Amino acid sequence: MPKMPQGKPAGVACLHLDAALRCELFGSPERPAVCARLRPQPEMCGSSQAQALAYLNQLEQQTRSTGE
Repeated sequence: MPKMPQGKPAGVACLHLDAALRCELFGSPERPAVCARLRPQPEMCGSSQAQALAYLNQLEQQTRSTGE
C-alpha cells in the first residue's frame, strides 16, 4: 500500500481515501497515529460534505508546516 513518508501536505488528498472519501485504513494498525487520534466534533462536520471539507481545509492551512 502506498505511503506518505513525509506526511500529507495541506491541500493534497490522502492516498488512502476511496471514491466515497472514506479511509481505507480505518481500523487498521497501518492507519497513521494522527488520524487515529482525530476525534471529529459536530463543528468539524457541519451540515454537509462541503462544510466538512472547508473545515478540514482551514485546519490544514492553520497547521501547515512553515517549510512548504
